[in-house]
Amino acid sequence: MKRRGNRAYGGVLAYGGVLIAVTLLASAACSSPYESAPSKAAAGHRTIRPVEGCGAKSWTDPKDLSPSRTPARCLPGAPPPQPLPEPRKLTIATGTLSAEYVAPLQVALDKGEFEKEGLDVELKVLPTPDALPLLAKGDIDALWAAPEAAVMNGIKGGFDIKWVAGNFSPDPKSKSGLWVRLSEGESANRVTMAGRKLGTMIGKGSVIAYPMEKALEKHGGGLAEIQYQQLGSADVLTALQNGGVDSAWLLDPVWRKVDGKPGYTFLGGQPPGEPLGGLLYGRTLLQDDVDAGVALLRAHIRTVNTYFASDYKQDASFVTYLAELLKAEEPILKSSPPLRMDWEIRAGTTTRLQSAYAAQGVAEGSPLPESRTVNRALYAEAVGHAP
Repeated sequence: MKRRGNRAYGGVLAYGGVLIAVTLLASAACSSPYESAPSKAAAGHRTIRPVEGCGAKSWTDPKDLSPSRTPARCLPGAPPPQPLPEPRKLTIATGTLSAEYVAPLQVALDKGEFEKEGLDVELKVLPTPDALPLLAKGDIDALWAAPEAAVMNGIKGGFDIKWVAGNFSPDPKSKSGLWVRLSEGESANRVTMAGRKLGTMIGKGSVIAYPMEKALEKHGGGLAEIQYQQLGSADVLTALQNGGVDSAWLLDPVWRKVDGKPGYTFLGGQPPGEPLGGLLYGRTLLQDDVDAGVALLRAHIRTVNTYFASDYKQDASFVTYLAELLKAEEPILKSSPPLRMDWEIRAGTTTRLQSAYAAQGVAEGSPLPESRTVNRALYAEAVGHAP
């Protein structure tokens, strides 16, 4: 699926053309331009220089787990493009093209942000279990997903895969997360979760195991006591509504369709300030063509800074544009709070995830250290942050 274009909508126009040029030139006065020649050096052995438009706020301490942490940000239009010497075709696999958390990829493609870097990007819909071996072999270049149990087990089995960028954390007002159909006699304050059937896109071994574990502690059930029903992204809500499952993990903005309706209750969601997914790279972009890997992240980060830096839903015309792009219902998209798009990865997230996978009985062997699962060097280079 490919889209290109230069359409602008509402307030997004303010980020284009002359204004970006002015703000970037102003920032250049206090930081050196990114002037190094492209290098094939592997990540970790590359020269990092300051980047126009990306200053101190373009990096936050990974150890900061505060729910109120402000996500890293550069100026709109930054980091500026650094086109590759030769065009590069990349394929990114994703489980869905319609969820709101995929919006930065869709917008980057539609607005030509990848193209500015010399990248010809294709988005391909593939479930994570199907995409992993293709990523490890280099048949696809990146995966927009999460460090699921299958990813951790694949790394233990020899796959050269790492989590290289985050995606989002929920707004504090969001109710994206675990929803339950109440049984007769149950109240929202006390739900018996043991034995419930849960509808989810991934099934057992999903990153939602981590926040679910916290929610289940309050409602008489553990991760090993839940029945998991793997469903397509479009089927999770339908199954909850028609009784095919009696609980489900609902994403933004889908949960709005049951919010406030009798018989449904929200038990808990993703921890604020902590992304649980994003971009995964295999050997191709981690080792063989790091320039392309950094360029892809640069385009993604620039898209976040230009279109998703704050409350992007305040711009009605941009919401209309997003609804069209995601093939989503505009009233539902508009009614949920914006995602906090966040390209950074918090310290210890994969450790906490693996603990939850072990509780589900889907983790193989000993837990992996973060050095085997996470690489922050590429997004650090994209924003000019030197350790």
